[in-house]
Amino acid sequence: MMRVVFTNLAEQELEDAVRYDELEYAGLGGKFKEEVRKAALRMAEYPQAWSVEHGEIRKCLLHKFPYKLLYSVEHDHILVIAVAHQHRKPDYWISGEKR
Repeated sequence: MMRVVFTNLAEQELEDAVRYDELEYAGLGGKFKEEVRKAALRMAEYPQAWSVEHGEIRKCLLHKFPYKLLYSVEHDHILVIAVAHQHRKPDYWISGEKR
């Protein structure tokens, strides 16, 4: 099973989404974080299972939230480059602009 590493930007996006969800509904942020954890475990076990989004970047859709994890399969790990909402500027990460 491969190791999953989040970039600093992806880590910040995850924390921002957790905080936002928690403000919307108590406990929702924790559920979101758990859903991301489960997705990361699936990616670690089956890194090639998800479709290519752009170039070498693949997307793993979350089951219960409208987010996708954008990642690349590196030599010895999976690099998550974005935790992107599927409806709010879904392709922002291509140009590197912040949400």
